Amino acid sequence: MNNIFKICLLLAVTLTSFNSFAQKNGVTKYKCMVQMTNYPGEGAYIVVSLIDPKGAYEKTLYMMGPDKQWYKDLKEWNKFQTKKPVNISAISGASVSGGDRSMTVMEIENSKINAGYSLRFESAVENQQYHVKDLQFELTTENLAKKNEGTGYIRYVRLNAN
Repeated sequence: MNNIFKICLLLAVTLTSFNSFAQKNGVTKYKCMVQMTNYPGEGAYIVVSLIDPKGAYEKTLYMMGPDKQWYKDLKEWNKFQTKKPVNISAISGASVSGGDRSMTVMEIENSKINAGYSLRFESAVENQQYHVKDLQFELTTENLAKKNEGTGYIRYVRLNAN
């Protein structure tokens, strides 16, 4: 019994060390909670993009909305996606309706934090407005820890290191 306890303790320490190493040397997973405003109509398509220090799209982090036919409504992101297509099926989920909230998990490279990069949340609703910067904020330690307010369909976004 004593040996089993020692093995379990060793395994727990190893896994904790590996997770700490991954966070320090690569990427961190963030839980992302998006709270929507109470708008009428269809569910919003929201794309979360990593924006480089010059203001250009670098990477798609998450897509809320499953039907590719509506991606063209996210006009600025769609220009980037058609120039540098990437399979986003592994980082996509359901659209989000008015008043609802969505919980997702995104991976952000640690080297992008406090380095001039931003997160952009673009939103569009069928037969309604498109918000290229419904929410955009610089990727800083401070901004990742606070509630960030949207300007369109998004009321606010909170991120928590996973």
